[in-house]
Amino acid sequence: MKRVITLTGLAMAIGLATTGAQAADYVAGKDYRVLDNPEKISGDAIIVREFFWYGCPHCNVLNPHMEKWAKNKDKDVAFFKTPAAMNPVWETNARGFYAAQLLGFESKTHDAMFDAIHKDGKKLFDQQSISKWYGSQGVDEKKFNSLYNSFAVGTKIGRSQAGAKRYQVSGVPTVVVQGKYVISGQDATVPKIVDFLVNKVRAEKKK
Repeated sequence: MKRVITLTGLAMAIGLATTGAQAADYVAGKDYRVLDNPEKISGDAIIVREFFWYGCPHCNVLNPHMEKWAKNKDKDVAFFKTPAAMNPVWETNARGFYAAQLLGFESKTHDAMFDAIHKDGKKLFDQQSISKWYGSQGVDEKKFNSLYNSFAVGTKIGRSQAGAKRYQVSGVPTVVVQGKYVISGQDATVPKIVDFLVNKVRAEKKK
């Protein structure tokens, strides 16, 4: 059973199918959860949202699998990286993510932030250290710090927190498909379950 970082520090009791399992083996209650009150999503796009925290070792393991999946996803799928802001420490990294995103640096700094923390052992969990690190990546520190506590970033933080509550996210990494299906795990099986659920949503849309 794969472990995830939770607010209580305990592993979430949601198992994953083995990597070699076929899509037909993915079942609700075992490989993913179905929300009782799913979000109603309009439009043609199928929404996939990944909740993560840069300090989470399990998120670090999952990240390259989701990055590879994102590069090859179908055109009708919209993928959103959503930094969890479920406690003050997580929120500092979430604010950094959104500030960098607004400055156009998300694609350059996302993987690098994971590497800095988990490979280089840097403690990037407060505004000062985070801003200095983003500055080392080419981000204008003055603009970054101005955005860090801005209304624009605060709005994104609020949406992240509301989403986590709506989707009953109690730990990371968590991937939500179409506001209805919830996956927890850290290995290459996760994107396979995502694809399975995306196909399931397509079939539901046709009914």
